Amino acid sequence: MRATILLFLGFAVIPAAGQPRRTPDGKPDLSGIWQALNTAAWDIQDHSGQMGVPPGQGVVEGDEIPYQPWALAKKQENRSRRTTADQTESNCFLPGVPRATYMPFPFEIVHTPQRVAIIYEFAHALRGIPLDGSSHPDGLPDTWMGDSRGHWDGDTLVVDVRNFNDQTWFDRAGNFHSDALHVTERYTLADADHIRYEATIEDPKVFTRPWKIRMPLYRRVEQNLKLLEYECVFYLQEERYKNAPFK
Repeated sequence: MRATILLFLGFAVIPAAGQPRRTPDGKPDLSGIWQALNTAAWDIQDHSGQMGVPPGQGVVEGDEIPYQPWALAKKQENRSRRTTADQTESNCFLPGVPRATYMPFPFEIVHTPQRVAIIYEFAHALRGIPLDGSSHPDGLPDTWMGDSRGHWDGDTLVVDVRNFNDQTWFDRAGNFHSDALHVTERYTLADADHIRYEATIEDPKVFTRPWKIRMPLYRRVEQNLKLLEYECVFYLQEERYKNAPFK
């Protein structure tokens, strides 16, 4: 995979000191390894600390998720069953969007004028994002990571994501969605080492209106940094075998 990524990369334009790099076609160069440094993976809203959960400030605009009444009850049920009902972390399934962005693992962005790739350390998740103006094809099956289509709005990369299944959550706290989920992401370089990330969430089956999350993403700048592989399925099987009653 690494050889493929290296071929995918273009040469960046070196900017003046303190300014973000740009690609040869003049777009902001988002290439690099990034990570969110917050507690949204545990709960995207404000939350206090408890055993195994650090306290944290939320990333939801206004700290309110506009659930329909039935959906709020479902969210509370999910929370009570979170150790087994969260498919992403109890069974190592793909985290979905936007959750993949703020899992406590780094991810890598590489891009050309025609396409963006985002490679996540967790569960080998990978997104290919065409920038050719194509629309979401008809008849696509619903998937864990959805179908992504991108375009540039000035210096902001905008990614429209649809065709989700209803199996992923937004966090470990049970915040959820249906198969009608529609996510619009915005990636804007604030400076050379920070991305302003925003995602607008729409799901008329679950929420009464659209809502947003916002957070900074930080460039990892360690020398010789590589995106490693978190073998979630292997670790899960190892843990289950260790606790198996037949040993």
